[in-house]
Amino acid sequence: MPLRLIATDLDGTLLDSTSTVTRRTRAALDQARARGIHVVPVTARQPIGLRAIASGAGFDGWALCSNGAYATNLTDGRLLFAEELPPETIRTLADALRASVPGLLFASVREGGETFVAQHGYAEIADLADHKRDPRTMGGVGLDQVLGAPSLKLVIRHPEIAPTALFEALCDLGLTGFEATLSGAPFVEVMAEGVTKATGLARLCEHLEIERRDVIAFGDALNDVEMLRWAGHGVAMADASDVVQDAADETTSSNDDDGVARVIERLLG
Repeated sequence: MPLRLIATDLDGTLLDSTSTVTRRTRAALDQARARGIHVVPVTARQPIGLRAIASGAGFDGWALCSNGAYATNLTDGRLLFAEELPPETIRTLADALRASVPGLLFASVREGGETFVAQHGYAEIADLADHKRDPRTMGGVGLDQVLGAPSLKLVIRHPEIAPTALFEALCDLGLTGFEATLSGAPFVEVMAEGVTKATGLARLCEHLEIERRDVIAFGDALNDVEMLRWAGHGVAMADASDVVQDAADETTSSNDDDGVARVIERLLG
């Protein structure tokens, strides 16, 4: 296939289990960039989480954050687009879910991913790895403040209930007007209606004048499924669930076995 853009998830995909870009993976990415191929991180992370690994991966161009909700340029800070959840949708969703699942905690990602507004009690059950933010910096506000403004991504979690169960409970409500998914993090992630990694990638490719057939995408989690289906060639990681592997055109080795690098090396010859 002609290859013009590599779209890759980060956690569980490009990064190994220590959240590092290995030497072999970095070399493969550099080889692709040397041939004029765009290398784009497509992640649930915000820029703060991307910056932590950007130098190790050589990321210095466009990036898709919040599961495709917005595109930002890591060098000059340009914002190509941002799709936000309206407050009315957020409140309707939260009220309905709280009625069926007591004890939920919410957080809102705003302002290009730079602002994180967490409900009182959220920081107490959060780890640095969850949002690549020190929980001590999260503060805590009333639920009305969390739900009362547009959000690039709404985060829903519970101290005891697994994200998969929360996701099922949310789906069972039968509500519309938003997109919900799981990234492997300990919470459910909610974006504006119609927003997925695939829609974000499609918009970026239109901006770059790249056809989907010239795109290869890598992923390992539920939030990668649409992107793997959309790309000209979708690649799932070895330990991805069946639904993810079924969405892909092939399965590579694990993130701890340089699975992304192996495919890139093969395609570049």
